Amino acid sequence: MAEKSSRRTPFSSTPSGKRSGAPRPGGSRAAATGRRGDDRRAPDDRRPARSARPSSRDTHARPASAVSPARSAALRAILDVLEREAYIAMAVDRQLSQTSMSGVDRALCTALTYGTLENLLAIDHILSFYLENPDSVDTRVRCVLRMAVCQKEYMDRIPNNAIADEAVRLTRQIGLEALTGLVNGVVRAYLRGEKEIVWPEDPLENLALRRSMPLWLAQKLDSHYGRPLTERMLNFVPARRGMVLRPNMNMLTDEQFEQLLAKKVWEVRKGRVPHAWYAEGVMQLSRDRDYQAGMFSVQGEASMVCASLTEARPGMQVLDCCAAPGGKTAYIAEMMQGTGRVYALDIHPHRVALLEAAVRRLRLDNVRPQLYDATRFREDWEDRFDVCLLDAPCTGLGEWHEKPDIRYGITPDSLAALCATQAALLDNCAKYVRRGGRLVYATCSILPEENALQLRAFLDRHPEYALCPLPESVTALYPEASRELGLQLLPGPDGDEGFYMAALQRKG
Repeated sequence: MAEKSSRRTPFSSTPSGKRSGAPRPGGSRAAATGRRGDDRRAPDDRRPARSARPSSRDTHARPASAVSPARSAALRAILDVLEREAYIAMAVDRQLSQTSMSGVDRALCTALTYGTLENLLAIDHILSFYLENPDSVDTRVRCVLRMAVCQKEYMDRIPNNAIADEAVRLTRQIGLEALTGLVNGVVRAYLRGEKEIVWPEDPLENLALRRSMPLWLAQKLDSHYGRPLTERMLNFVPARRGMVLRPNMNMLTDEQFEQLLAKKVWEVRKGRVPHAWYAEGVMQLSRDRDYQAGMFSVQGEASMVCASLTEARPGMQVLDCCAAPGGKTAYIAEMMQGTGRVYALDIHPHRVALLEAAVRRLRLDNVRPQLYDATRFREDWEDRFDVCLLDAPCTGLGEWHEKPDIRYGITPDSLAALCATQAALLDNCAKYVRRGGRLVYATCSILPEENALQLRAFLDRHPEYALCPLPESVTALYPEASRELGLQLLPGPDGDEGFYMAALQRKG
């Protein structure tokens, strides 16, 4: 299967914080391995609950000379993401599980990690007024300084003295005693406001830098969507609405699932999409007995809508080319009521193992996980399938609020490479659909090159395919997101995430 996105290099040490390579915090990712709408809050890789404004009480139980465990853990998590390409959620979870901390410190660690990475370009811009040569500064020290700026600019109730003292202690703890003077001087000068921070005069450039969106991406969004929509997306702060759960449709009706949820200690409310509920206060979901018994799944609303576009029915033959970790696969298999076959592909053995585990838990006997590269043509599959779903490798820019560092690694070259992979996958998958069958294309991106323009180019190459109109049930949910070439959800105007999907039919 094609790579979900290609390898990217770590951040450079430039003030802008740019990195080269494709946007992928966590090593090479296959077409099915990126966190997409169906698993963005899965129990093994979910964003920990965080307080955006942690209290200054985080130091209340420590000796004056002790290093804050929250800041120490946050530094390790940030370095994991920037230097070792870890997923931010996994990096935070690793620190929370390996470090003994109070609830307040856990909240501070999480908020500080996300806050620093979410605002990295703006933070580096501020620091550029206090560091004469940022490129020459040790990466660990730069991250200590970044964390200090984050606490002052984006958090409340943390005293200046605590910010400065903790930065010095943290520098000493990581074995850089010789640089404690630099850290102390820079942080205290910044806290005193000795320099006037000058921001760009151009409105779009100013907004992009303050929101830490690379300018070329902001310009691309502005060119395609216009200034009002671009500003709404860049200014958008997503609500923390909890984990999206849905029933196993082979086991429970919506009413039965609602009764099951009523017995939990979670705060639950109905989502806008059929079968979706938001649950807050969920801890260690993988240990929940009903979850273990396969009674329900974690799946984002956009992912559920995407799976519904397949219009899968009992007895069909379905191919999910980029299936892991299996949210859409499971939804489709349940739509088919345990009949027919769903072939779920992935290129990596450990991702196939995730598919197999989901199949066992949900008791989906009609799913066949397979290790296979979806860019390779299989002659025996030609004209075979009623439905082919391609949730393609993409930049993931529609999820930058969940994965804040992803935007820094996107380059024009990596975008062009991903678009070429998407086109190759579409061309190959088109051969597998029988006449009269359906091809569903999706990404978790908001860039037109990956979405509407990609689909238009495909239709030009394949006159045997025609665009299917969106169902009224979908256009009613997202009236402003329904476009000429499919459904384009945007972060802010349409919900918490950006997502694209379109259905095509092969002519008879």
